[in-house]
Amino acid sequence: MGFIIRTIVTAVAVWVASLLVSGIQVGESGWKKVGTLLLVALIFGLVNAVIKPIIQTIGCAFYALTLGLVALVVNALLFWLTSWIADKIDLPFHINGFWAAFWGGIIVAIVSWVLGLITPGGDND
Repeated sequence: MGFIIRTIVTAVAVWVASLLVSGIQVGESGWKKVGTLLLVALIFGLVNAVIKPIIQTIGCAFYALTLGLVALVVNALLFWLTSWIADKIDLPFHINGFWAAFWGGIIVAIVSWVLGLITPGGDND
């Protein structure tokens, strides 16, 4: 159940990011948009689960050297990778450039954190 809640929370966070950052587009409307957002949230979750630990292990010196600020860049690149994967499987989700991914990644992280605090099982499972 926690996985489903986290996926929905991430989908809402991506939707908020698409509203606030002009370089993030979700090209559907209605229920198709909801489905697209849920699939993008799944992709982003998989990318974070598989690739992020590898990057953190390899680049742990950079994390220490920059006091964790490189995590913002890594998160942006992973969010941008999510857009690339979505494009390859013909999902109508696109991020235009690094800065849109950077600000979108920050918004997704903040909104996910806040929603995780207020949803039961969202962040604690």
